[in-house]
Amino acid sequence: MRGGWRWAGALVAASLVWMGGCSDGGDGTDNPGVVDPPVDPDIGKPVDPSPDAGTSPDGGTRPDGGTRPDGGTQPDAGTPDAGTPDAGTPDAGLPPPVILPPPTTEGWTFYGANEGGPKEVHGVTADEAGNIWVAGGEEGLFVLRPGATSFQRFTMTEGLRPYGYLPDGSNPPGPYYLKVISVAGGPGNTVFVGYEGLPGAKNCEDNWDQAGQADPSVYKSGDADKVTLKPDGTLDVVHYDIFSGPGVVAAEPQGRERLCNILKIAYDKRTHSVWFGGNHGFARGDARFQGNPACNGQHVCAGVTEHVHPAINAYVYSHKKEDEKLYPNDPSKWRVKGALLTDAYYGVAVDPSGDAWFGGSDRSTRFRYMTATGTANYWRAQSMTEDSQYAWNRFDIWPDSLPETHMTRPEQRTPDNVSAISVAPNGTVWVGSASNGLAQLTSEGSVVRTFKTELVDRKGYVSAVAADPLDNSVWAGARWGSGLTRVKDNTVMHYGAAVFGVDLAMYRVSDIQVDTSGSRRRILVGFLGYERSDKRWVAGTVGIYTGN
Repeated sequence: MRGGWRWAGALVAASLVWMGGCSDGGDGTDNPGVVDPPVDPDIGKPVDPSPDAGTSPDGGTRPDGGTRPDGGTQPDAGTPDAGTPDAGTPDAGLPPPVILPPPTTEGWTFYGANEGGPKEVHGVTADEAGNIWVAGGEEGLFVLRPGATSFQRFTMTEGLRPYGYLPDGSNPPGPYYLKVISVAGGPGNTVFVGYEGLPGAKNCEDNWDQAGQADPSVYKSGDADKVTLKPDGTLDVVHYDIFSGPGVVAAEPQGRERLCNILKIAYDKRTHSVWFGGNHGFARGDARFQGNPACNGQHVCAGVTEHVHPAINAYVYSHKKEDEKLYPNDPSKWRVKGALLTDAYYGVAVDPSGDAWFGGSDRSTRFRYMTATGTANYWRAQSMTEDSQYAWNRFDIWPDSLPETHMTRPEQRTPDNVSAISVAPNGTVWVGSASNGLAQLTSEGSVVRTFKTELVDRKGYVSAVAADPLDNSVWAGARWGSGLTRVKDNTVMHYGAAVFGVDLAMYRVSDIQVDTSGSRRRILVGFLGYERSDKRWVAGTVGIYTGN
């Protein structure tokens, strides 16, 4: 089905599919047991000039196996609908999308293809000037200005840059692929935009490390932009090239390129931070960055510090298909190999303290950017997320049967599959899962309560979450249709077919964000779009809630 989430760098559905090589467990055997701390192929952290730098990870391997958070198999990363990726209009030659009449629901306003919006709404946000920005997938970036009745569209022709720079500041070879998959509002008339890397057989996460086969058109694809709307309607674009250049990471002196699919973004005005959640891990950007194409990934000029992950060492199946035939009812006999589990950081949120929260396929963390030392300290926060003595800061919200000190087999784990995180002004943390429902956490990561059968989708397939600053309630969107759930104190409210009508309730909720630019908050909801039984695509829409 078109338009589904592409769980990037490895994933799309009820668990995970990992790409890359693996090794056995930390004890050198194929048997579960107590092992050394998790290890990572990115051995070593960036060279830190400060005396408070954390130690480097203990070594490691790449994951390879498992299932995905939405129940799928391989990511839908084939050739784009119109052939070779470029800046053109996608789906050339296909019938136009179906545009459904918007619901007439009290407290809600809807904007979609009738107002010039995209066929697919992957994300929706607002900047401090009240502009509404939409991630329109392969159609690009869209903006609805205050008072306007139609969207304005931007593509690579207008300056969007879904690819980085070569060491001398020049452009990598094509083809160039545009797919806007995430947005976060920034200062007035500014939005931070996340891209998907070039799809296809060459995975953008692993391509850099393929000796003799590294292709800059692949490993330089994706990443993020800071986009500013100028008074004349044109754009000023600054690209965040999310990688570490030569000599930055001690154990990888040639440089490091892993994050390419920027799945979720959060902006923190107080700390001038742009937090990027991606495939494999997460990173920080400087919101004041003005660009430097020839920087070549050096910390003094890159505007980016990367990357971190609350990873765990575990077993994955090494011969699943063959063993499934031999032992169809006994997964405990299937062969396994060791892997570092880290991927799909869809959960990104700013904490009132200036810290940030991140959640991925297997673990979540409070990245203690401000509170670790009382001032901004990326390196100390990295240590407190990754190092073995800080296992307490790697949260297993839907617990595995054994703690991370054991090499668990797949059947012993419950992937968290975090799809979204939001922090309320009172410090309450809300976490959505693509497979497990909704959880409320304390500011230190302890689970207060969980919701699953109480949600509008009783199977607990949550795709988006936003805490409402007006009353500390929380909104949760359903991944496979059904609508929205709102939890306010001890009351659970459903916004489904009875409220919106059957048509809108069919949509996947792709994003929920809060616009606080005006005197009264607005809840922004992205409805992705979907494929009907007759194979016609139903165009996405944006819902804006201004009720109580």
